[in-house]
Amino acid sequence: MNNIVVGFDFSTGSANAVDVSIDIANKWHSDIRLVYVKKDGEDEGPIREEIERRNAGVAHLLKGIKLEYVIRQGKVSEQLAKQAEEDEALMVVVGTHGMSGFETNWIGKNTYRTITDSPVPVLSIREDFDFHKELETIVVPLDSTTETRQKVPFAARMAKTFGSTIHLLGLYTSESKDIRTLVDGYVDQVEKYLDKYDVKHTTEYVDARKNLTLTTLEYADKVSADLIVIMTEQEKALTSWLIGNYAQQMLHLSKHPILSIRPEQIGSQSR
Repeated sequence: MNNIVVGFDFSTGSANAVDVSIDIANKWHSDIRLVYVKKDGEDEGPIREEIERRNAGVAHLLKGIKLEYVIRQGKVSEQLAKQAEEDEALMVVVGTHGMSGFETNWIGKNTYRTITDSPVPVLSIREDFDFHKELETIVVPLDSTTETRQKVPFAARMAKTFGSTIHLLGLYTSESKDIRTLVDGYVDQVEKYLDKYDVKHTTEYVDARKNLTLTTLEYADKVSADLIVIMTEQEKALTSWLIGNYAQQMLHLSKHPILSIRPEQIGSQSR
């Protein structure tokens, strides 16, 4: 089907996720499927009534696409992953809180697990993000890991869709000349790729030896990023064990939407 799957739980964050999904789906000519994962014993009647009421409220925003929903039962992350696989989805979109909010909704609690379970990239959006702003600036951090370049095709597709500028961020995580040369080489390859597909881009290099996550987020704040695209396996060994791995840190600390891609999902980017 190649649609967009949206985790939905009636929270403000998941409502924002629906709005963002509609914008993307309209441009990609993709349908949207909302997924509500109910608890044991939860009555489906009121759930269906409320979802249908809300869907009717945004129906005028749909441009030749369908907005459908399904109610599933089980572990949230597993059910979202199963739906994405069944639908051959392009991506999963979820809303989340981050560290600043008390996570009372199931999407916020299950965002990272959804990323690790999902067979496709996951776009996570903080509930306080201004989603009415145009997607103008996409930050793509590049480090010395082999996988770091693999997120670029999906990032480029997003940039072409929205007319965005990709900000390549070369991350020097070591004083080693060999490591820095690797980063330089990867950035150069990505620049040539973006030039080939006529994607607007800029490049900056920063020293990220102290904290990869905070360095990335400081740059994202500086350029007023609308999206950060990461690989979930990026530089895991260099992140702080006090907070968790790179993807977990980004999800907890970033006020910007995060598009998370696992290396094994790369094949889905060509669809």
